[in-house]
Amino acid sequence: MSGRDNPYSGAGQYSAPSVQFGSTAQNGSTPREPENGAGLGLAAPADLIRDTTTATFAQDVIQESRKQPVLVDFWAPWCGPCKQLTPALEKAIREARGRVKLVKMNIDDHPSIAGQLGIQSIPAVIAFKNGQPVDGFMGAIPETQIRDFIQKVAGKDGAQPGIADALKAAAEARETGDAQTAADIYSAMLQEVPDNVEAMAGLADLLFEAGDSAAAEELLATAPEDKQDVPVLAAVRAKMALAKQADELGNPAEFEKRLVANPGDHQARFDLAMVQNAQGKRTEAADNLLAIVKADRAWNDDGARTQLLKFFEAWGMADDATLAARRKLSSVLFS
Repeated sequence: MSGRDNPYSGAGQYSAPSVQFGSTAQNGSTPREPENGAGLGLAAPADLIRDTTTATFAQDVIQESRKQPVLVDFWAPWCGPCKQLTPALEKAIREARGRVKLVKMNIDDHPSIAGQLGIQSIPAVIAFKNGQPVDGFMGAIPETQIRDFIQKVAGKDGAQPGIADALKAAAEARETGDAQTAADIYSAMLQEVPDNVEAMAGLADLLFEAGDSAAAEELLATAPEDKQDVPVLAAVRAKMALAKQADELGNPAEFEKRLVANPGDHQARFDLAMVQNAQGKRTEAADNLLAIVKADRAWNDDGARTQLLKFFEAWGMADDATLAARRKLSSVLFS
């Protein structure tokens, strides 16, 4: 779709090439330094920061998250980036003054929980609320990005209510099918707060869904270097990449026909899942990949599970389809 035909091309008089974005923090990781945060000059209150085990995970995380948000830091002693992230994470938890707790889990000693959550690399941090995983990140991200993440999960008293309200309004507009209003809101936000990655991701996603992939890519490329890999932007890029893959596969009816003839045709089922994902049929796409994992985990070098994790990245860790598919994957892997 050309810019002239794109219904969002004039949203808020937005022009991707001319928008300048400020800098902020990015990426993700998990620390493994002394428990009291040595070197930071701060003590770690036992009620805010603690270690957990497989046996105590339900009490420390699931039950506790029904009272307030809990961040789970998955780490290992051999993980270098973990040693960078943990002290910064602990510092940010203290600065949050009780609005969120930190629970740390050594995956060498307790691997099953990380496996059930589909965690492939560390450091990884998963946020739990009301007994459910709702968000997360991977890698050793800077302190500013950690604070942003905590603010997103736990909220920050009196901080930027206008931004939060605007993002909520844009999300509600999208849910009701009013993409134009959502685009206008995101564009206006970027005029006021040019480094807001959620507004950037929202507008880029709308441009992509409207058929203007070039404009979406151009917008994403203008993000500051230290924000290029933040989860919300990475999710849009992953979504675009998956859609491109699906476009190259062809007609889904052909894959369905092959599966009728041979239900064990894993390649046909895999290709169908790719197309279904591009069509927005997330549950169907996940179920087809899960069927392959259940039938033959080793197929294509664990290709079905690997692709499912890519779907999770594209959908977002807090997406309903991601959460549902993660539970199903855990059931398949650990039943």
